Amino acid sequence: MAKGRLTLAETALFGLLGGMTFAAKLAMAALPNIEPVSLLVMLFAVTFGRKALYPIYAYVLLEFAMYGVNLWSVNYLYVWLILAVCAHLLRGMESPLGWALLSGVFGLLFGLLCAPVYAFTGGPAFAVSWWISGIPYDLLHCGGNFFMVLALFVPLRKLLGRLYGRMTAQAGAEGKTA
Repeated sequence: MAKGRLTLAETALFGLLGGMTFAAKLAMAALPNIEPVSLLVMLFAVTFGRKALYPIYAYVLLEFAMYGVNLWSVNYLYVWLILAVCAHLLRGMESPLGWALLSGVFGLLFGLLCAPVYAFTGGPAFAVSWWISGIPYDLLHCGGNFFMVLALFVPLRKLLGRLYGRMTAQAGAEGKTA
């Protein structure tokens, strides 16, 4: 099996996880800025390493397909990557509180992380006003992320790691790649 190539099982898994991420966000759409995407991006990053980009961007492509492409689309091309890189760098952390803090801070800073696109398109005053008007939603995002990750990250990390380990061991034994 060539390094960096996806197995058939990984190709299917990553497509499925991207779709499940989209469906889970849709299921929670009635709750403003409370979503499972941050939790799942972090799980993908610590479990799959660089291959986390596949389910993350499968999710992003589904967002584009459903809602079209606009200014917010540019944000989705990099904000999830920022969270994934942070989670990957901290992958050795065991503390549920540490993971919850990372996710909460990301939710709190989400609007600020998106502001550069609006600064580029509408100028600095537009970016600042856009960011400030969104702070109440960033607070909800922060709280939702914090509590969801505090409760679910550690058990889901163990489960996903165990299942992915079994899958890759089986695929390696069979020698199947895409």
